[in-house]
Amino acid sequence: MKISVRNLEPTKVKLTITVDPEEFDPYLNEARKEIGKQINVPGFRKGHVPGKVIDTRVGFGAVAGEAVNQGVPELYSKALEEKKIRPMAQPEFDVQDVPASAKDDTKLKFTATVERRPDIELPELDGMTIDVPAAAVTDEDITKRLDSLRQRFATLVGVDRPAAKGDYANIDLDAQIDGKSVDSQEGVSYELGSGTMLDGLDEALEGLSAGEETTFEGTLEAGEHEGEKAQIKVKVNSVKAEELPELDDDFAQEASEYDTLDELKADVRKAAEQDAKGRQATEARDAFLAKLQEGLDIPVPKGVKAELLEQQLKNNGVDATKATKEQKDEAEKEVEKELRDQIVLDTLAEKLDVKVSQMDVTNFLASIAQQYGMDPSAFINAIVRNGQLGSAVQEVGRSKGMLAGMRAVSFTSDGQPLDLSEFLGDTPENEEEESVEAASAAAAVADELSNDKDAE
Repeated sequence: MKISVRNLEPTKVKLTITVDPEEFDPYLNEARKEIGKQINVPGFRKGHVPGKVIDTRVGFGAVAGEAVNQGVPELYSKALEEKKIRPMAQPEFDVQDVPASAKDDTKLKFTATVERRPDIELPELDGMTIDVPAAAVTDEDITKRLDSLRQRFATLVGVDRPAAKGDYANIDLDAQIDGKSVDSQEGVSYELGSGTMLDGLDEALEGLSAGEETTFEGTLEAGEHEGEKAQIKVKVNSVKAEELPELDDDFAQEASEYDTLDELKADVRKAAEQDAKGRQATEARDAFLAKLQEGLDIPVPKGVKAELLEQQLKNNGVDATKATKEQKDEAEKEVEKELRDQIVLDTLAEKLDVKVSQMDVTNFLASIAQQYGMDPSAFINAIVRNGQLGSAVQEVGRSKGMLAGMRAVSFTSDGQPLDLSEFLGDTPENEEEESVEAASAAAAVADELSNDKDAE
């Protein structure tokens, strides 16, 4: 097999692959066998029809077509391996020459155009030291956590004053278009400042007392007149404010398993310190990735970037065709970072000779299924059916590479050694332990990304 490679872009290549007849013959023979299982030829048992008879019966063109369909992807994969090209997208095939008969010496020739992972030179991990901020917990952090806990036990009490942000108003709504009521609701409880209903409602309610009403213009967000402008009349029936319980021993006993407020505060501080350590580990991961990319020019594949950009906008609830420049710029920045991180982690995994086993992938997918409350077997089967197994293998490889890489460097905080073994684990003694760690790390990353998107 002869392979020539032409670089079209820093991340895009065109392979021209010419296959000798002796390499293509096995695919022709396999195609004849498959066709022979599907046709009936008098005088021969199904599946035992000679190749020459198959060629005559269905035509060599049909045989060659089946052989091309089966052979081209396999031959393409062999060419990638030989030339050490790592694809980041599906290829575009163009079959140029195919033998016209069994005696034709014409060689199978096809091209494959594909976006590839760029070649980058990562720095050596040996001797690398990375400093990250301290995992600090302030009194303000504790106060915020206690206030959040108090809000869970808060009560609503009626107040005789104008409504303000954070209050709960019981309201009646009536939407009118051209003086005709098109939608109305009564006795709706709404938290001012939450922004969970109509645009303009918060501004209209603020300053109103029980028994008062006003009218504002808004856009209807549901129903027959969705998207239309309407005059919306809102009446306030009552205003209630949130009353938080006092921070004392009684509250500690009601809100927790502790008898005193001091015990509750100590537990809250302990939880805050653990969360701070988790954030510090995340900062260490980000700093590690940034260190690997320091001084590197990492081009990203244009086609892959375009697809991810459209998906990113969709995930953000934005139609790509209607996105503003600011929305596109922000999404593009996120996509480019994601792709560069992937390229670096894939290169790192290759550099460290990371191996991904079946157990690795199974544990990873099972952990993701558990995270979303799904049956692991059904989830894994769905991944396989949808052709997403390769992506799962890549994710596990990246996670294992990241863990191995972070174990190989030194971390400090304010100049003092930082022990991250609680999050990275010790160097695994066996494959099963490593696969569990990799699955946990990958699931944690997925969970964090999900939380980041929710926060946005």
